[in-house]
Amino acid sequence: MRFNQTGLWIACLLGSGLLGACSVPGMVIGAGATAGIAAAEERGMETALDDLQIDVEIKRRYLDENEDLLAVVSTEVHDSRVLLTGVVDEPQMRISAARLAWDVNGVSEVINEIKVAGDGSIAQASKDLFITTDLRTRMMADREIAAINYSIETVRGTIYLLGIAQSESELERVINHARNVSGVRNIIPYVRVKPSEEDQSV
Repeated sequence: MRFNQTGLWIACLLGSGLLGACSVPGMVIGAGATAGIAAAEERGMETALDDLQIDVEIKRRYLDENEDLLAVVSTEVHDSRVLLTGVVDEPQMRISAARLAWDVNGVSEVINEIKVAGDGSIAQASKDLFITTDLRTRMMADREIAAINYSIETVRGTIYLLGIAQSESELERVINHARNVSGVRNIIPYVRVKPSEEDQSV
């Protein structure tokens, strides 16, 4: 198995519990450096450390699922919002990258700017964009849906829903909206349902 520089960095951070300094050729990361950067930012040290933990956990999941994701996808985390960038070979890799990011506790939003190399025909891409835009518009107009908590990925007419639902009923509303969008062939939800207050109190 290939283990690139990024993989070594993640292994170092995970093994040290984010406490000790990690040194990889071209990279030196330590708790002191993180604290210094955080102190100069408006988000504060505690939030910056939370963001770092989210970033490390996303990278760990990429490494576990497919090390190629770790090599081609870049992650930036700020105030629990995750930005994904890079170029992947297959649409499914783009979806997997977003799904794994949404699965990490503490993530409030995933902005997926990953591009797919050699994307399909312009006509199909236009249809997929229409589907995504139409569904996003419907969700934002529905006051019973917290649309910001969802990402929508459409590939060849299949809608992939990713994110966090406030309840089962909210998720059902999202799926119903998706069913009513013209051109949709299939709907695949990768959505975590937020525990209710009753579940949290048990």
